[in-house]
Amino acid sequence: MNLIDKQLRKIEEEKRLGLMTHVVVGYPSLETTEFLVRVMEEAGVDFIELQIPFSDPLADGPIIMRACEKALENGTRVKDAFELASRLSKQVKISLIFMAYYNTVFKYGTKKFCQDAKNVGISGLIIPDIPLEEEQQEYFIKHCKEAGLKNIRVISPVSTLERLKKNAEVASGFVYCTARQGITGVKEELDPNIATFLDKVKKLFKIPVAVGFGISKREHLNQLFNYADIAVIGSAIIDVINKSEQNEIGKNINQFVSKEIKNFLINTKIE
Repeated sequence: MNLIDKQLRKIEEEKRLGLMTHVVVGYPSLETTEFLVRVMEEAGVDFIELQIPFSDPLADGPIIMRACEKALENGTRVKDAFELASRLSKQVKISLIFMAYYNTVFKYGTKKFCQDAKNVGISGLIIPDIPLEEEQQEYFIKHCKEAGLKNIRVISPVSTLERLKKNAEVASGFVYCTARQGITGVKEELDPNIATFLDKVKKLFKIPVAVGFGISKREHLNQLFNYADIAVIGSAIIDVINKSEQNEIGKNINQFVSKEIKNFLINTKIE
């Protein structure tokens, strides 16, 4: 069984929101990335999104974009992400998911990327800029299936009904919904119409729903209960890293995840 399916079953049995966190491979260093993944597993994270740094991350806001830039300046390459995943898959038991832009996958070779990702312990792929219309040329979904990877589709509040239906036909694992149109980043308030959008998504998709882009505090999580299955926290994690001294990054991430987020999720049950 794919680790994503296994963890989704656990989340459902515990009647709570799942939690996926996000790191940029190589930020602030490869060693720290590896350390932080272990810290977040210990803090109770369900899934960890390993972003392969890219020079033009179209869906990312300033916080993650700067992290990508720094990772690239550090010399981080695609092979480093695969080597990191290989090491981590032997150290942690939770799902590791690659997030990348399709140019990276295309240059690597789509079939080889999927197979190599599976071989190093990756459970699923989030590629936000690969349109369904390219499947007949790129065979991305086909290669995901062949490798046993979950093809996690990304949708937004401006996705048309037709597009939502098409994505629902091919998505696997869970579907990643952006809480708003635009780019990632910490926000004070979520879109007040998010519940309406998620309700529509729930009716169309037969798989769990994850929500990201701007999720950073308990008030946001409160808005997601009974509408989503997984909360995704990305920029807020990078923000904690940015505000921490090097020797306190692990402690601060653990405190943010376990005390501010995870304890709240465990103690607040979905009806």
